[in-house]
Amino acid sequence: MLEIKNLHVSYGGIRALQGISLHVPEGKIISLLGANGAGKSTTLRTIMGIVKPTEGSIEFLGESLLGLKSFQVVMKGIALVPEGRRVFTNLTVTENLALGAYTRKDKEQIQQDIDEVYELFPRLKEREKQSAGTLSGGEQQMLALGRAIMSKPKLLMIDEPSLGLAPVLSQGVLSKLTEINQTRGQTILLLEQNARAALSIADYGYILETGQITLEGPAHELAINDEVRKTYLGIR
Repeated sequence: MLEIKNLHVSYGGIRALQGISLHVPEGKIISLLGANGAGKSTTLRTIMGIVKPTEGSIEFLGESLLGLKSFQVVMKGIALVPEGRRVFTNLTVTENLALGAYTRKDKEQIQQDIDEVYELFPRLKEREKQSAGTLSGGEQQMLALGRAIMSKPKLLMIDEPSLGLAPVLSQGVLSKLTEINQTRGQTILLLEQNARAALSIADYGYILETGQITLEGPAHELAINDEVRKTYLGIR
């Protein structure tokens, strides 16, 4: 579905990405793991057309994304849940979800899809008329996911969904990603620092260090890899 080859990105004299290549097959959960500053968010920003690469290719469903603006990438069927959630705090939960469907033309279907999001996240239904700014961090993450789902994306990209959440809430959010993947067949590209949690739900993973892919493989194999266990799982 998504194919990145030999991608290079520089900020001034800083080489943020140094020839990374990765593949996201349809219907799978792919994890891109790495510490802060490894280049994970730069990868997403480049896919979304926010950052321009100096070299390499990005293809989605066989078509190049290079040169497209962010709204055009969204129209192609890619949705991004950014780090920090970034919900519209002054709008209600329902209004936030409706904004997720702003690119859609099937307006008569939107209310039904909002109801489906509420089935997926019952807590949001309980707070549908509250302003998003009054929600807890975990609830805001659910809302950010629901808002992205409302665009009916072919590919859902999620940047650090567990950041700032208590472990039990983090696990709850990640379990919802598994549910979305299994019940909807949703393809997901997941960026996470929490390697243990990410690998527990992913099909395949990539390890990104200082702008380079240093290791990749099936998630269950990475989870038992000695180097990954030492560096990312704290097991020696």
